[in-house]
Amino acid sequence: MDREQNTFYRFMQSVLYVLDTPVEYFREKIVKPNQKKYPWYHQKFRRVPTIDECYENDVVCFQEAQSQFERDRMVDEEIVTILRQRYEDCAWYYGEDKDDYCLDLLKVVEDASAAWFSRYGDIGATGNVITAFMRQKHRMIWERRHGPIGSGITNKRYDL
Repeated sequence: MDREQNTFYRFMQSVLYVLDTPVEYFREKIVKPNQKKYPWYHQKFRRVPTIDECYENDVVCFQEAQSQFERDRMVDEEIVTILRQRYEDCAWYYGEDKDDYCLDLLKVVEDASAAWFSRYGDIGATGNVITAFMRQKHRMIWERRHGPIGSGITNKRYDL
């Protein structure tokens, strides 16, 4: 009985060796050396043309720009969320002393939130890349006429 099991075991080992060896060789010698090594969370997408680089009737370019805009928006939202969470953790840890220890984190959160709002603020949840582009264009025109937002109107004819 043992001799039959031993023979069967050796037969299965040899079949496995014959089937598995070419696969392992191919993977180790061809696939792995030619693979790009990067963590999955650092995947870099190819940047596509922005909406201002698209032709008027180029629907594919519009869709690619919209997809790029949505990815950028998700990344920016995550950045603001992580920064806010860091500040909240710091404030929870230091309690009443948060003004002494977490003030630099609060400034970073406020700057990131202001930057996010200046780009995506009033376009709403269904806003698209064209709306965001027009918002940016109008903001640049306003800043050219009146100076940076928050600095007050510098042109005297608009002062009351």
